[in-house]
Amino acid sequence: MADKRDYYEVLGIQKGATDDEIKKAFRKKARENHPDLHPDDPSYVEKFQEINEAHEVLSDPEKKKRYDQFGHAGVDPSYGGGGMGGFSGGMGGFGDFGDIFDNLFGGGFGFGGGSRSNANAPKRGADIQNSVLISFMEACTGVKKEIKVNRMTTCEACKGTGADSASSSEVCPDCQGRGSVKVTQQTVFGAISSTKTCQKCSGKGKIIKNPCQKCRGMGRLRVQKTVSVDIPAGIDDRQTIRLSGQGDCGINNGSNGDLLISVSVKSHEIFRRDGFDIHCDIPVTYMEAVLGAEITVPTIDGDVRYPISEGTQTGTVFRLKGKGVKKLQRSERGNQYVTIYVEVPKNLTKKQKDLLREFEASLSEKNYAKRQSFFEKLKKKFDL
Repeated sequence: MADKRDYYEVLGIQKGATDDEIKKAFRKKARENHPDLHPDDPSYVEKFQEINEAHEVLSDPEKKKRYDQFGHAGVDPSYGGGGMGGFSGGMGGFGDFGDIFDNLFGGGFGFGGGSRSNANAPKRGADIQNSVLISFMEACTGVKKEIKVNRMTTCEACKGTGADSASSSEVCPDCQGRGSVKVTQQTVFGAISSTKTCQKCSGKGKIIKNPCQKCRGMGRLRVQKTVSVDIPAGIDDRQTIRLSGQGDCGINNGSNGDLLISVSVKSHEIFRRDGFDIHCDIPVTYMEAVLGAEITVPTIDGDVRYPISEGTQTGTVFRLKGKGVKKLQRSERGNQYVTIYVEVPKNLTKKQKDLLREFEASLSEKNYAKRQSFFEKLKKKFDL
């Protein structure tokens, strides 16, 4: 046991960490390394036990004090003598451990007891993630996309058994199919039990004499498949679509995981989206703004004609009701908001400038309501 890792290192914390920091670190490490989340890697069983052992000592003030002073020898008399140390069975920390993981994972652990899950029990497949890029208009109207997904599927050659024939697989005689064995050791504290991964079957609960050649005894293969996904009208950038049962296949006839598709939406050269509303800017000529006109406004449904009144100013906003994006799972749509920008003409000829000056001279203050109001406020402010 001279190769035991430092308990603070196991939990990823510094010596002197508070009780709250120890608890948070334990929860985080336990979630990440729980064996049920890594069914294909038996080493996580031992990692999980190591994390629990570190928490059992550091969460107990008296044991933590002895550990800080004497190291592993302060809490494990068998340390250095070839023993396991043992932190299951009659040790106090496992009650709290069980309560915590009943809440996190739904129960069914029982290290040191008889309630450990069967290695041959059905296990749900993992969820997998993918992404798809669509255009702005496709997000507005909806679209069907074909995407390629790499996922685990049941090996057809062995039907998921991992063996080349039915007679090639048998229940492990050491663990009786549980995937773990109970080890009892005599210490100065008495008999202490611990649960270890079965070395004979590597935690699988069964022994395959002749592995399937196609999947090499795993029972599953990673293959690329094409999946059709219906992207609904109204989907927005960075939203996720979940396809139930399209993830990795389960183990031992367990249910499939899900496929999570992250949607990315390209920007549009004219339209901007805010929720289910659409915004756009429309330039109009000087004369259209002065005299009023019927202008063409693009929408996601096509062009529409809209009348603007005489004297329309830059920054004027009008609404096209129901011309926005369809709301998800609903028939209603957002609106389109159009902002008017008056484009001042450039590159005028001398004649055009003269005509413009003549026109300007014909105007009075009443033709510039905002300008007149501004200078009146300015006079009042400075008592001009």
